[in-house]
Amino acid sequence: MKRWLTYLIMVLLLLGVLGYYVLSKLTAPLQLDLMWKTTKKQSTASVPKGKDVPEEILALRERYHLRPLTEMEHGTRVQEVPNGRYGFATCDVQTVDATRTNSASLEIHKHLDGIVFYVGYASEDHVEKYLTRQKNFHILLFLEPRGKASLLLEIPVAFVSKCTFSSVGDRSQFDLFVTAIPELQSFRRASHLGEPKA
Repeated sequence: MKRWLTYLIMVLLLLGVLGYYVLSKLTAPLQLDLMWKTTKKQSTASVPKGKDVPEEILALRERYHLRPLTEMEHGTRVQEVPNGRYGFATCDVQTVDATRTNSASLEIHKHLDGIVFYVGYASEDHVEKYLTRQKNFHILLFLEPRGKASLLLEIPVAFVSKCTFSSVGDRSQFDLFVTAIPELQSFRRASHLGEPKA
């Protein structure tokens, strides 16, 4: 009798863990009509493969199971963007576009848990400030890796109190002022895809 009860408890625990895992993967609401329209639209036109997008950003999108914003979602307010999407927005991140409309827009990731991130490249010095959890500091973020700015960085939009855009020559840069100590971080060196820096 004791053995039977032990097996029953183990099976129930296993089902609970499995159920929790499945539910955590399905945090985004299923919008079947939107999925049907998107699939139908994509089948009639060729889909771009991410030409001119650095491999690190493609890998980051894949790592977090992010899909591009559809044309129907273009210009959607960030709060209404479904979880698990990426798009492009200006510093204020009020609305998210399906494509980068100009050099004044950064890539924005909205993870499955609903947290919204700025994505870009920063220097090791600026990332170090972020990793040491300093308060009241600036991070210069760029659209592509160049020179010292070779680390791919994700930073939650909620931790940035001010973002300004400026253009220096042919480089677009975003100055992010961080006042809070960030809890979430991830970045990759552009030259070492797949090797996270400690």
